[in-house]
Amino acid sequence: MENLFNLPYKRKVLDEWIYASYRMQGVHSYVFQFHSHHEYEIYFFGGGDCKYLINNRIYELVPGDIILLDGMTLHKANPGSESTYTRSALHFSPTWLSDLISTLGLPNLLDPFKKLNNPLLRTRYDENGQYVDRQMKKISGLLSEIDEELQRTGKKNELLEAEVKLELIQLLLCIYKMSQQDLAQVTNKKTEKELHAEAIASWIRDHFKEKISLDRISSELNLSKYYVSHVFKEVTGFTVMEYVMGCRLNQVKYLLEMEPDLSIAEVSSSSGFESLAHFSRYFKEKVGLTPSKYRKNKLTTGSPLI
Repeated sequence: MENLFNLPYKRKVLDEWIYASYRMQGVHSYVFQFHSHHEYEIYFFGGGDCKYLINNRIYELVPGDIILLDGMTLHKANPGSESTYTRSALHFSPTWLSDLISTLGLPNLLDPFKKLNNPLLRTRYDENGQYVDRQMKKISGLLSEIDEELQRTGKKNELLEAEVKLELIQLLLCIYKMSQQDLAQVTNKKTEKELHAEAIASWIRDHFKEKISLDRISSELNLSKYYVSHVFKEVTGFTVMEYVMGCRLNQVKYLLEMEPDLSIAEVSSSSGFESLAHFSRYFKEKVGLTPSKYRKNKLTTGSPLI
């Protein structure tokens, strides 16, 4: 998980799977940049003056607003410099919850993040908004408790980790219920092209670490190669390969930060790049740093941008 503030950050034991920050305040010297990440995010606006930009959309936030982010879409907060900007954020990896979601028989629990195109839920601190706020506070506190106990005893408390998962499931259940009407409208309103583009994007997210071609996508989704190429570009604004490379780049950033023992070559190959030389050129072009320099920076400073 990335830090674009260039501020010191003490890594916590569960940061690979979940990160929570409750009611951060102020803008200080933070530089808020467009960014993306591999995790889903729940953003809760507490107060101040802030516009939130997601691709080409701008949300004028009011206290109690919740934004659900798929992570992959470029986004950033744009707070007023004179305001007391207050917000909470929770980043989590769906992989961490996959077994529990399956066991509970809740296959659609993450649909608000997958299907609603980074929606804003305007609660105005109603009952649902207050509940989400309390759950984010509780989860943030549990994560700190786990980390403090690890520092004290040298052992991770598995019971507390299970409690974090259960509290997160409760939070996601609330969000799912809040989103049900919007999900129903999305299902009804989506065109055939939108549904196909969504299926293509979902397939890419599941397979971007592998060798991908238009021929393979079209074969596995039973669509023509020409149609795959054109409908995805028309609906998303990305070419298929631009989206594939974006997924790979996010995975690289994640591995460089979270798996310091992996070599650059291992990071490259495990993220879907076939050529180390091509990977190095591409990363430097997109990020402005070599992979080694990026890793060094992230291991010395870093917390998620919220």
